[in-house]
Amino acid sequence: MGAPLADRMRPQQLDQFVGQAQILGPGKPLRQAIESDQLHSMLFWGPPGTGKTTLARMLAQHSGAHFASLSAVLSGVADIRKAIKEAELRQPQRTLLFVDEVHRFNKSQQDAFLPHVENGTIILIGATTENPSFELNNALLSRCRVYVLKRLKTDDLVRIQDLALDDRERGLATFAVGVPALQRERIAQAADGDARCALTLLEIAVDLARGEGHTEVAKAIVDELIKGGVRRFDNKGDIFYDQISALHKAVRGSSPDGALYWLARMLDGGCDPLYIARRVTRMASEDIGNADPRGLQISIDAWDVMTRLGSPEGELALAQAVSYLACAPKSNAVYKAFGQAMKDARGSGSLPVPAHLCNAPTQLMKDIGNGKNYRYAHDEPGAYAAGEKYFPLEMGDRHYYEPVNDGLEIRIAERLQRLREQDRLCKTR
Repeated sequence: MGAPLADRMRPQQLDQFVGQAQILGPGKPLRQAIESDQLHSMLFWGPPGTGKTTLARMLAQHSGAHFASLSAVLSGVADIRKAIKEAELRQPQRTLLFVDEVHRFNKSQQDAFLPHVENGTIILIGATTENPSFELNNALLSRCRVYVLKRLKTDDLVRIQDLALDDRERGLATFAVGVPALQRERIAQAADGDARCALTLLEIAVDLARGEGHTEVAKAIVDELIKGGVRRFDNKGDIFYDQISALHKAVRGSSPDGALYWLARMLDGGCDPLYIARRVTRMASEDIGNADPRGLQISIDAWDVMTRLGSPEGELALAQAVSYLACAPKSNAVYKAFGQAMKDARGSGSLPVPAHLCNAPTQLMKDIGNGKNYRYAHDEPGAYAAGEKYFPLEMGDRHYYEPVNDGLEIRIAERLQRLREQDRLCKTR
């Protein structure tokens, strides 16, 4: 039993595989492909420890194909060419080439697979923890079917431990060390959806109990093993972006409780608090805007506290900012208006500033007409120059900013309506 328990307990048949019912359940696409021996190039996308490598091995075994593997972390184009050459020599037997962490290959390395996938020399199975639509070339992606694997549930991980504890040939049954149901569940929860992690923790727990001469894994052993937890957080991958997306959407949806939960998840998982502070400041302008301008200041203050004091004081300030933004009135009027203005700015070219809006600090500039006929707003009734033009002459007037009927923007909308009515009356004179 030199191999780790997680490796020894890899399922060898489809009915031994635990979890992933969304692709392996009766009538589901991958199960149909396996049962009908319709082997095709595919990508397995999912978190670590969800069965990507195991599924690839099972596919090769079930179809009678030769299983070959590469790691994108350790391999280059020369390794790819060697694997392809061996596959050509092996024909007519099919070769299933499994590429772990396929997203680590660059464009030229990914392109090296294309002709050999096309002509059937290899059946490519790539495994990735990253979103393939972002990390893989479109040419390769179009030749592979993507199957999404999900993190395993706690019940799944308990079941996997049960199988290991009951198995005499590959598992831990010969050691006669019991693991109480409560401790198996705690191990499953600590593994956070990762079967490999659950089996590793289980194996260590049994080894420690045996080393102490016990016939049962005590609570103290599991306490020590899961100290600090193994929460899943990847500061570059999809889990990272999913969690910041959840935080942003909870703020936008006016859920302070949901927002605080996702903030806590990100901080607990090791996310840089200054990154969160930057994104929270963005939320203040994008989703609250002028409905409550205090939201932006509170966000900047929280960022400043985090920079000056660090943790835990700064984290509490972030929590204050997040909860305030979630409870504040919402408006994306500035966000939408700025987007429309940027679209016009990019599409209108280098239109000149109208002469009356140009500065005229010298006599020459005055002589050529800069600033001529400019109306100084403070000299007008109500400090408003009704009918004045502020766009390039070729564009005419534009209205980007439309305040929402919430918070301070209610009053802003009322003021803008009065001013626009003055503009209208000015045109009719």
